[in-house]
Amino acid sequence: MGRRRAPELYRAPFPLYALQVDPSTGLLIAAGGGGAAKTGIKNGVHFLQLELINGRLSASLLHSHDTETRATMNLALAGDILAAGQDAHCQLLRFQAHQQQGNKAEKVPSLEKVLEFKAHEGEIEDLALGPDGKLVTVGRDLKASVWQKDQLVTQLHWQENGPTFSSTPYRYQACRFGQVPDQPAGLRLFTVQIPHKRLRQPPPCYLTAWDGSNFLPLRTKSCGHEVVSCLDVSESGTFLGLGTVTGSVAIYIAFSLQCLYYVREAHGIVVTDVAFLPEKGRGPELLGSHETALFSVAVDSRCQLHLLPSRRSVPVWLLLLLCVGLIIVTILLLQSAFPGFL
Repeated sequence: MGRRRAPELYRAPFPLYALQVDPSTGLLIAAGGGGAAKTGIKNGVHFLQLELINGRLSASLLHSHDTETRATMNLALAGDILAAGQDAHCQLLRFQAHQQQGNKAEKVPSLEKVLEFKAHEGEIEDLALGPDGKLVTVGRDLKASVWQKDQLVTQLHWQENGPTFSSTPYRYQACRFGQVPDQPAGLRLFTVQIPHKRLRQPPPCYLTAWDGSNFLPLRTKSCGHEVVSCLDVSESGTFLGLGTVTGSVAIYIAFSLQCLYYVREAHGIVVTDVAFLPEKGRGPELLGSHETALFSVAVDSRCQLHLLPSRRSVPVWLLLLLCVGLIIVTILLLQSAFPGFL
């Protein structure tokens, strides 16, 4: 692990804050803007077409959706519903991709607002949509809430179950749903907790896995002292992607919460969102020989690509053969050292 370069995939005309990949179409959805301030920087959602050209992944702008005076700070996508966090409000948009007439390969998306409600006192930090329609939102008011449409179902309580040695108040920074790889019907919720106040000697941030049905904590582990800014889970639930306020990007294994990939200060400024390339649909075609691909966006308006090479694995038959060989060598050595051993 250490400092290395990550290729730039796309540069937007405004700061980027949110990122999603539609698994059915393979569209990369990036959102952001300048907010309500009259700076001339627009607010929008960009739909990018991903393509593999000469063995390298590239992105091109397909469609731009104007969000008027609100900058979209976070996105969540489940089926045809796109949830957008804008200030203290949450918009639910119906996302559809229409095939153009003729033989053109492009798809033109359309959005329709179906619901809007106040979810937090203050800004929404992140939100996640589950396959059963439940929506999790985390805000600067230190709360993490589970919703069914606009009705509150429950709230998460990490501090009561968190590290007992820490007297520092923590808040939820990011949340994502993920599948359980060995349980097709299983569901996990992953959250990141960061110190509520910046300290000269910052305490660690934490990753937590929750049961996706009763929302009780299952596992918590420190993920370092760099303040985490965003989180994503791969489609199979195998990997977690993290971004930090200092621009670093990391990939963790979801089961053990161990780090597999790390690029220090990849952006050099706060990473605002990360998203994995889907493992179904067009994903394998675009992934090539790599095990997974993670996209990251930042206030620097750039979208970067992070590729995790396939980890080398030893076949089971070879392990068995090595074990048998080791046993035979051990017996021969013992027989040589102690004649009559057998």
